[in-house]
Amino acid sequence: MTQSAWDPYERDCPSRQMLDRIGDRWTVLVVGTLAARSLRFTELSRRIDGISQKMLTQTLRSLERDGLVTRTVHAEVPPRVEYELTASGRSLQQPLQALEQWAVDHMDAVVQARRRYDAR
Repeated sequence: MTQSAWDPYERDCPSRQMLDRIGDRWTVLVVGTLAARSLRFTELSRRIDGISQKMLTQTLRSLERDGLVTRTVHAEVPPRVEYELTASGRSLQQPLQALEQWAVDHMDAVVQARRRYDAR
């Protein structure tokens, strides 16, 4: 399939899988956390409140598989492993920051809408 043939509205198109990945809350938070610099697993875990070790591991592996994150193992005792955004991962920062900011900016209205809806 050529790039022009990618169509996320088609069920089996890989671009839909990519939208699933970048639309995932853990992906948004991992990319946002790695925006400033490379971090170790434990640093990521501490900064992303509520993420389990299993989910952080799965998210990092998926992002690495998709070429958005690199994993570097340093030959030290004990081994030091760091995660960093690739160029593709860095290119996602701005769109994901926009989504994050939209959520923050509109949260009051969303909460009010939920209350009105639930009161019916």
